[in-house]
Amino acid sequence: MNILFKKRNRGMVGIEAAIVLIAFVVIAASFAYVVINMGFFATQETKTTINSGIQEATSSLEIDGFISGLTNSSTTSSVAITYLAIPLKVAVGENEVDLSNSTVVVAVQDGNFSLADVYGGVYTSTDPSVTDLMANVTGAPNATCFIYNSMSSDATALQANAKAYLIINLGNSYGLMPYTTVSIEIRPSVGAALLIERDIPGGLEPESLVDLG
Repeated sequence: MNILFKKRNRGMVGIEAAIVLIAFVVIAASFAYVVINMGFFATQETKTTINSGIQEATSSLEIDGFISGLTNSSTTSSVAITYLAIPLKVAVGENEVDLSNSTVVVAVQDGNFSLADVYGGVYTSTDPSVTDLMANVTGAPNATCFIYNSMSSDATALQANAKAYLIINLGNSYGLMPYTTVSIEIRPSVGAALLIERDIPGGLEPESLVDLG
């Protein structure tokens, strides 16, 4: 009598299938975590780069009012503007700007001279007279910043609720003659430089204040 043996195919039981499925899910989740984490990292780096670019492309300082000039005395050979007073404030979106001597560069140029850096430092003040501030800036060429409404008497940072006057003493050697153009660059440690350009009018009177707009 011939006995026939039938080949039987055994399938995976439920527990084995579950283990394989769980393994695939864990691997897929690990890859998904890595991809998502890299995406968040790339997004954060992009945001940081964009913010840094915007910060460097925009100036952290703004002109806050009109620029004044003071002419020299009539005893000189020609009347010229020897002092400049530039009102400044913090630009929109900035919290404060450090104005200490080691972080700011002030350059002045016109058709007759070019000064790379005349900045001497920063002080706080409550003096209401701009001409008094000018008299306190000696040793031309020299520039000094005076902060008003500061929360500290020895502050070196210009805050959003404060105002500053940059006083530039050019002296007679670098006086601004009539019908010339002066360019001033104020470069703080953060943000783009604030560029200022003004035309010097004719008919200057000795020892007088001139509104340069």
